[in-house]
Amino acid sequence: MKNSKLTKLVVLILAMSMMTFALAGCGSDSADDSAVKVGDPDKKSILVVSFGTSYNDTRAVTIDAIEKKIADEFSDEYDVRRAFTAQIIIDKLLERDGLEIDNVEQAMDRLVEDGVGTLIIQPTHIMHGSEYDELTEAVSGYTDNFDSIIIGEPLLSSHEDYAMVSEIIKEGTADMNKAGTAILLMGHGTNHFANSTYACFDSHLKHEVGRNYFVGTVEGYPMLEQVIEDLKLTDAKKVVLYPLMIVAGDHANNDMAGEEDDSWTTQLKKAGYEVEAVLKGLGEYEGIQKMYVEHIQAAIDGPSEEE
Repeated sequence: MKNSKLTKLVVLILAMSMMTFALAGCGSDSADDSAVKVGDPDKKSILVVSFGTSYNDTRAVTIDAIEKKIADEFSDEYDVRRAFTAQIIIDKLLERDGLEIDNVEQAMDRLVEDGVGTLIIQPTHIMHGSEYDELTEAVSGYTDNFDSIIIGEPLLSSHEDYAMVSEIIKEGTADMNKAGTAILLMGHGTNHFANSTYACFDSHLKHEVGRNYFVGTVEGYPMLEQVIEDLKLTDAKKVVLYPLMIVAGDHANNDMAGEEDDSWTTQLKKAGYEVEAVLKGLGEYEGIQKMYVEHIQAAIDGPSEEE
């Protein structure tokens, strides 16, 4: 009899313990759920994400101009915001100019705090490289806070993009495109497999614009040495340099147009060419600005039935 009572007591204690544990678990889940702040789907924002630049003059006519073009198109429905990915530039602008710019995490936290539920993120990156991957990873931790997050495509994402940018560059360099002149665009370059973007774009330019158009990179392939080898196979006596970058910042001013021994201008002169450098970032071209608007619209519309 005693054993029977003892058994019933143990079962009762175990049952109560399990119930307490279950209730505690439910309470914990409830607390966790309440901690996730989900925004209002009717509150919509576009976050324009750029690497950034500390050169105020080029930022005004590139990044600022792109953001304005986007705001002009979408501000009736979307709040347009900015974030930079280069913390060193963010810190420099704050210290030097008192200009406060969010990094991606700060911008996302602010969007959550403001209750935004529908978010389009549009990077001004050239391609699907490491910066695009890092942006995607940074944003992935916020998916529970929004009803919808869509990341737009970078500048060169499709055959149509390559063709459009080629045409924009053709028009933008027409005054320099003369007999005996080569047009050389300087890209950044990367160890990411997306570095193949530069070779693809070089091919587009040569077939759609002219055989005297070349693409090289500062930190990828092809390097300037390979481009000079190709230049020697042409009748070019002059090389006109343009940045294949959204802004004409540090790389354009120093690596491309600088007077140092390792700048492209200096190396090309040593190779026997007359050299002219044009400090005009891609973001200055209205056609490029419009392409980012189109990429945002495509993100809003979603994939077509053919895709």
